[in-house]
Amino acid sequence: MNYHFLSAFCILSIIMVLSSCSKKAAWSPLFNGENLSNFEILNGNAEYIIEDDMIVGISKPNTPNTFLATKKKYGDFILEFEVWADTSLNSGVQFRSISDPKIKDGRVHGYQAEIESSSRSWAGGIYDEGRRGWLYPLTENIKGRTAFKINKWNKYRIEAIGAEIKTWINGIQCANLIDNMTSEGIIGLQVHEIYREWQNGKLVKWKNLRILTKGVKNHRWPTKDYAPMINTNNKGL
Repeated sequence: MNYHFLSAFCILSIIMVLSSCSKKAAWSPLFNGENLSNFEILNGNAEYIIEDDMIVGISKPNTPNTFLATKKKYGDFILEFEVWADTSLNSGVQFRSISDPKIKDGRVHGYQAEIESSSRSWAGGIYDEGRRGWLYPLTENIKGRTAFKINKWNKYRIEAIGAEIKTWINGIQCANLIDNMTSEGIIGLQVHEIYREWQNGKLVKWKNLRILTKGVKNHRWPTKDYAPMINTNNKGL
C-alpha cells in the first residue's frame, strides 16, 4: 500500500474518531440515586420516597397538586426518564416552570408533559399548569395517542430547545410545540390532587432520570410528519 495513502487514511480515521467523541452526549443524572437533596416539595403534601433506584410519589387526600421540584433551574435541555403510574392517577412532569412567592402565592406554573392513562390518550401532550391550560393536546396526533402503555413502564423524552418543545414516549413523537413564554425554570415530578377516598395511597414511580444541557442541538431527534406543529407564540392562550 502506498505510504502516503496509508498516512492519509490513518489521519482521516483519527479525525473521524475524535469527531465522534466530541458529539457524544454528556448526560447527567437528575436523581443521584441516594437522596432527594437536589429537590424540594412544593405546593402540596403528597409523599415522595426512594425505593431501590426509583423516586416514588404517593397520593394523599385533602392536598392540592404536589411537586417534587429541582432546586436548580434549566433552560435548554433534553430530559429522559421512565415512569409507571397507577391507572387511577393523573400525573406529569413540569419543566421550565416557576414557583415564586411573589407570583400566584408560589403556585407552580409552567409547561407540563402529561402522564395519564385515560381514554382520551393525551399522554405526552403539553399542558400549561396554572397558567394557560392545554397548549398541545393530542387531538391531531393519532399515532402519538398510541404511545403510552397502561400498567407498563413508559420512557419519556422531552426536548426544550429555544422555543421548540417536543416530547416522545417509547420512541413515538407526541408533542411538537413552538412557544416562547418561558425559557428557563424548574423541573418537577407531579403527584396530582385526588378527589376520591379510594385514590389514597396510589403510586407514581420514576426511574433513570437523566438530563443533557450541553450541545443539545447536536442531539435533537428528527420531527415526525405525524406530529403536526402548533405555534402558540404571542397568542396569549
